[in-house]
Amino acid sequence: MSVYKRLAELGLELPPAPKPVAAYIPWVRTGNLVYTSGQVPLVGGKALCVGVVPTEVPPDKAQAAARLCALNMLAVLHAATDEDLDRVTRVVRLGVFVASSSEFGGQPQVANGASELMVAVFGEAIGRHARSAVGCSSLPLNVPVELEGLFEIR
Repeated sequence: MSVYKRLAELGLELPPAPKPVAAYIPWVRTGNLVYTSGQVPLVGGKALCVGVVPTEVPPDKAQAAARLCALNMLAVLHAATDEDLDRVTRVVRLGVFVASSSEFGGQPQVANGASELMVAVFGEAIGRHARSAVGCSSLPLNVPVELEGLFEIR
């Protein structure tokens, strides 16, 4: 099934690809690999939420933010694949950064928001991926989650 049909079945629409907020480009292709720059949970140019997990942002809201990061990443990947996400042959890796307090250990559960979306959109065979879920003290724009990715395309 087409990636775009899966998105529609999930009730999702690709947003416009977010513009970089500093001196970098949103993606780089080398051979059959596309590396995406870090995506944060922006909706219409504004952060979905800000702060540290779990003291300022509850883990379930941070998981929703990770899902939004993944949707924004798909918008960037859409541009990188000449507007054809069906060219993706493998989600290779996701790197998920969670701004969290020192006692919080739920980064993997927050990261599941992004991982589960990739599997829902691309299916098990293409969407399952390697992943890192890392806690950090702060992220750009004071958002709770940032996501980077590596994809194989044809």
